[in-house]
Amino acid sequence: MEALLNEWLWREEFWIPPGSHWKDMEMKEGEGHFPLPRHLIYTLPLALIFVAIRYIFERVIAIPLSRVLGVKDRIRIRAASIPKLEAFYKQHSQQPSEVVGLGKQCGLSQRKIQTWFRHRRNQDRPSSTKKFCEASWRFVFYLTSFTAGLGSLIDTPWFWDQSECWRGYPKQPVSEAHYWYYMLEMGFYLSLLLSISVDVKRKDFKEQVVHHIATIILIGFSYIANYVRVGTLVMLVHDSADIILEVGKMLHYALWATTCDVLFVLFALVFLVTRLYVFPSRIIHTTLIVSMQFYEPFFGYYFFNALLFVLQLLHIYWAYLILRMVYRFAFVGKIEGDVRSDEESPVDDNEEDEEDGGECSWEQRKDAINSRLASLANNCVLNNLSKQTNRNSRLPKTR
Repeated sequence: MEALLNEWLWREEFWIPPGSHWKDMEMKEGEGHFPLPRHLIYTLPLALIFVAIRYIFERVIAIPLSRVLGVKDRIRIRAASIPKLEAFYKQHSQQPSEVVGLGKQCGLSQRKIQTWFRHRRNQDRPSSTKKFCEASWRFVFYLTSFTAGLGSLIDTPWFWDQSECWRGYPKQPVSEAHYWYYMLEMGFYLSLLLSISVDVKRKDFKEQVVHHIATIILIGFSYIANYVRVGTLVMLVHDSADIILEVGKMLHYALWATTCDVLFVLFALVFLVTRLYVFPSRIIHTTLIVSMQFYEPFFGYYFFNALLFVLQLLHIYWAYLILRMVYRFAFVGKIEGDVRSDEESPVDDNEEDEEDGGECSWEQRKDAINSRLASLANNCVLNNLSKQTNRNSRLPKTR
């Protein structure tokens, strides 16, 4: 089996440029070490460690922090226990088309069936606290990763001149700092993929899955092919905007509207500059054009650039969503909500609007109800006064 892998999977033409051989990649003592495929095995236990650390972090740090910042969960009406509807919901989860048939089976009207499904779907929606915990965990990782990555790259020649990514390629030793930078980043994205089924599902769920898979393949392949120098730049560029995004989400769930608007403008600027200018003009340009000045194209060259283009397509899609929000912010005066947010079921006219971007606390709902009651009471007082005046006008006048 090992011989078959060495003969087919690790063929030199797949991983290193023409004219190079695996034996040429051997490093002498003191020169550093060359990336080996077996190093990536360590990312699997790292992913499990990240899952465990996240579990502890969310319960020990994130939940108390959410209370301090004022995150409040909405009180949702629980759907009544109706076995037939519950069985149908678990199979389909959407509003049923055969409402009349289900109504006859359960002895309920069409409107009650629709209300039950709305309440049942909203019952499964994640709370604001859960979403806050998820955002805070990602914020801590991205902030730590970006700070450590920038510290390890700021003094490297390829940080300032991207052509240095290819000088001496493929025999380029990998430092201990960049080795751990790679292992931790890949372990983190593996942990996100492991927990994606229980994380908050948003409108771009499929795009997120594609992004995570493409990122893992990109990190793994770039490490094996020793594209480590340019790979560290790719990770640094991506982490820069994600920090602002996650802290903005945290404050959004805490209903810090003004601060969120400021952070959104900052995030939009950083995202558009790093993902639509820096990434294609610096990263993709050096891997696609500049690299050919140092070696002839091979399979790894085409595969690596194809993965970068997949990421760039996702950047363009997310930039479109961000620009939509910028348009709303500029012409409506406020951000109506996260266009990537998880969707809420529609509600009746007499129920609370439950859009994700306009989450209201229980205190706000009480205030709205009290104002309506006050208005109704005022109307009743005016009506009573009007009736009393009419009765007085009909009494005979005294002389």
